[in-house]
Amino acid sequence: MAGVLEGIRVLDFGRYVAGPYCATLLGDLGAEVIRIERPEGGEDRDLAPLGSDEGATLFLIAGRNKSGMTLRLGSEEAKPILERLVKSADVVIANLPYPILKKAGLDYESLKAIKENIILTTSTAYGEDGPYSKKVGFDGVAQAMSGTMYLSGEPGKPVKTAAPYVDYGTAGLSAFATLAAIYELKKSGRGQHVETSLLSTALTVGNLAIAEQAELNINREPIGNRTQYAAPADTFQSKDGWVMVQVIGPYMFKRWCALVGKPEFLKDERFRDDDSRGRNGAYISEVMQTWCSQFTSKELIKKLAANHLPCAEVLTPQQALEDEHIIATEQFIDVEFPGLTKPAKIATPPFKLSETPARTVERPPLLGEHTDKIISELGFSDEELNQFKENKTI
Repeated sequence: MAGVLEGIRVLDFGRYVAGPYCATLLGDLGAEVIRIERPEGGEDRDLAPLGSDEGATLFLIAGRNKSGMTLRLGSEEAKPILERLVKSADVVIANLPYPILKKAGLDYESLKAIKENIILTTSTAYGEDGPYSKKVGFDGVAQAMSGTMYLSGEPGKPVKTAAPYVDYGTAGLSAFATLAAIYELKKSGRGQHVETSLLSTALTVGNLAIAEQAELNINREPIGNRTQYAAPADTFQSKDGWVMVQVIGPYMFKRWCALVGKPEFLKDERFRDDDSRGRNGAYISEVMQTWCSQFTSKELIKKLAANHLPCAEVLTPQQALEDEHIIATEQFIDVEFPGLTKPAKIATPPFKLSETPARTVERPPLLGEHTDKIISELGFSDEELNQFKENKTI
């Protein structure tokens, strides 16, 4: 069955996560995605190596369902190739600082001169305007600036989230906005420039705390794994591990009180609503911890789930691979890749469509694997192809 974006060609000039994974999501939906790297390869081919000379963890995750070619952007010899590529495409994705974007000929003005209705999707650290627009940054920088890093961890020790949620959130928002631009292209024939930034994503995710601060000047401090706005919402140690529990709202709290034998809490003014319980969360967590200490993690999950209270074991990555629900719902697929001793575990597309399902996962391309084929399809002769190789344009 054809994907919903079949017939859309995407040029992926992305680096690291935000750009490449945006293109990955479009590829999952059926778009033809060409991953274009410098001849030496992109940075993500080396980040978190798995044993293959052709690609590390980050590349294997974001490289699925793509063709691959190399091109040395910024050189005179590359200009005719870039021009034909852009003319053949609907979308260009490039998460590069503006000066580099301009030098490479991937800025919106340059691309529009080649194809008037091209869609350009760019992601930067801070956005393309403002005092910080020329600064570079990664996921952790945006976490730090958004207030969420300050509120994570313990007092006096800010903690960055291990998973790069800002990178992947920006990729998802970029794909969402690019879909809107594709819809407009099909409707009116107009292209446009789609812009996202790591900082905007981080501030969006952290908006609750910032909005509260602006209104109430509350100056919250980090409280570990507890939730600021309800209780018990924390991690608790069992006889053999850790469990996350999140009790939010009066009906859950009533069921929790019955479960742990504290019906008197329902008449205690300290716990009259979520906000009050959040302010007294340290005490409620102590009560919950005493109760949890009697049981194993499995026993706790069974008791909590039976009372419809959100809970989960705190799993290691290995335990996540072995979890029965994760296995049963096929959250990962085994992808063969040259150089690996066993298939890579790649997350399946994070959405399901009943009528236009996501594309079956195909392995990421080797460096420049499809360069010759793509160059030939663009109309260059064998002689020109050989010349491009001799002068190291491709």
